[in-house]
Amino acid sequence: MFSKFFINRPIFATVVSIVIILAGIIAIKSLPVQEYPSIAPPQIIVSATYPGADAQTLATTVAAPLEEEINGVPNMLYMTTTASPSGSVSISVYFQIGTDVAQAKVDVNNRVQIATNKLPEAVRRQGVSTRERSPDILKVLALTSKGNVHDTTFISNYALVNIVDDLKRIPGVGDVSIFGNKNYSIRAWINPDKLATYELTTAEVVNAIKSQNEQYAAGQIGQEPMEKEPTFTYTVKTDGRLKNATEFENIILKSNADGSSLKLKDVARVELGVEAYYFGGIYNNNPIDILQNSFVFHSKTTVKVD
Repeated sequence: MFSKFFINRPIFATVVSIVIILAGIIAIKSLPVQEYPSIAPPQIIVSATYPGADAQTLATTVAAPLEEEINGVPNMLYMTTTASPSGSVSISVYFQIGTDVAQAKVDVNNRVQIATNKLPEAVRRQGVSTRERSPDILKVLALTSKGNVHDTTFISNYALVNIVDDLKRIPGVGDVSIFGNKNYSIRAWINPDKLATYELTTAEVVNAIKSQNEQYAAGQIGQEPMEKEPTFTYTVKTDGRLKNATEFENIILKSNADGSSLKLKDVARVELGVEAYYFGGIYNNNPIDILQNSFVFHSKTTVKVD
């Protein structure tokens, strides 16, 4: 009978339908997004870096051991792996909807620790990170310097020191990553002809840099046990790691019988550069640095972006 009322009054039915549509259009902007259920599978990201390695080397020496251990973690659906020519590898592990993301992160991290001993030393030294992140991107920010006062290296490091940590502390933000992160780094550009002249190998140069760029614990003077009770105890502090390109240039590679020595600057050009050069961006002819913000998966917080 209720439907018959509207059938006999088509104009009234049309007006009611239009009112409902308009009300829906007006209300759609104020819907409580945080009440929506999570329909995307939880995701855990495992990241590692192997400086100087190509994608094939990453796949066989880094990705393969990690995938072998991670595979079969509880509630796992599937995983995807991306290896870039820049030396970075990322493994995305997806879980069944409803899985406790915190527990999934712990499970994946435990598997990663098992695989750590199978990874190359350079990868272990860089570290393997495990973090949770939603596949949804919250916002992408582009940073630039007005008038090209600063280059992308300065912009990237400014963002890393002053912006990234503050963004990560915002409730609902799961991860903030810098595309083409240009961390300051000492670069040694080795001349192979000079190496051959001095009968040196690249491995010998690398070992010399490692051994002379270490932070050692020098201990204490006057520390017990001693024959006589010491009056004072002194902590010995050493210079430790090198701080600038000039100090790296003076790393000794070989000592000769006549008292002379071969230094790093004799076979290489040393400079303060960046860790990687594989990414760059330009906006209105100005260099830019790009920050990607992602949601934390289990967050029900609405993040306001200005």
